[in-house]
This record gives sequence, C-alpha cells and structure tokens, in this order.
Amino acid sequence: MAPGVLPLLARLTFSAVLLHYFIASGLTKLGEGLFGFLNPSAGAYAQIFPKAMEAVTYDISQLTVFHWAVVTGGTIAEFALPALIVVGLFTRLAALGMIGFVIVQSLTDLYGHGGIDHEGTLGAWFDRASDSLILDQRALWVFLLATLVLKGGGWLSLDRVLKPAQSPSAA
Repeated sequence: MAPGVLPLLARLTFSAVLLHYFIASGLTKLGEGLFGFLNPSAGAYAQIFPKAMEAVTYDISQLTVFHWAVVTGGTIAEFALPALIVVGLFTRLAALGMIGFVIVQSLTDLYGHGGIDHEGTLGAWFDRASDSLILDQRALWVFLLATLVLKGGGWLSLDRVLKPAQSPSAA
C-alpha cells in the first residue's frame, strides 16, 4: 500500500500546509485586470528582485525584459505548480519545479532581502530549535516535494488515471 498511499498523503499534506501560502503569495504579484499575471505588480518585482528594484528607485520601467520574464514566470509557477501537485498531474515534474522554486525563494530571502544577516532566519540543523525559516522549514518542504519526485502522484491522482494500463504480460 505504501507506494500509493505515501505520495497521496504527501499531496494532501502539501495541500493542507503549503497550498494557501503559495496561492496567497502569488496573488500579491498579480497586476491589474484579467491578464494581470502578464503585467506583474511592482510588489512582485520588489519581492523577487529587491536589490534591482532599489537600484532603480522602484521604477519598473527601468528594468529589463529578463526581469519581466523571471517575475512573470515565477508568478505563473506559483499558481500552476501547486495546482498540478494538488490534482496529481505531472506530479514528479511539478514537485521538481517546486523544489527549484523553494531554493530560489530561500536564496532570495537570505541574500536579496538580507535574511542572512538576521540570526534565526537561516537557522542550523541538529540544534534544539526547529523553527528557523530556511534550514528547518524549507528542508521539510523540500523533503515533502522530494517524496513526490521519487514516488509520483500516488492513488487518486490524474497521473494514475492518465497512465496507460499495463498488459498482464508486461506486469
């Protein structure tokens, strides 16, 4: 039962613990209108490129197409990847994308927003405190996502529904 139950529980845990976090964060990045994801808010740029925004005195028009592409891609990923994990579609790829997302997010928090200078943000492993933002919390997130990369979507996933049935001779 474990090969089907473990990834299902990992997806349910992701939904219960992290889905709202990523959706709420993504909503802060949307610009105006129906296609706001293509015209991200100034806050989106400030969250993802804090030092670049400060350098241009928060004037988005001075940033490059590269900045727009990263912010737009990140905004879309912040909605799409969690949704794919929740429904269990392309689960392994979506979870791998989320691991990359969490790594970039963590580095931005540490170096872009200066978290590395605040004691407790990075934290330390093998200490008695388990509440540091990066090494403790994000390590658990990545472990949960790594389970999905290795095991797939599990039972009750669209991956399983869309998987071609194996013939008895192939089993």
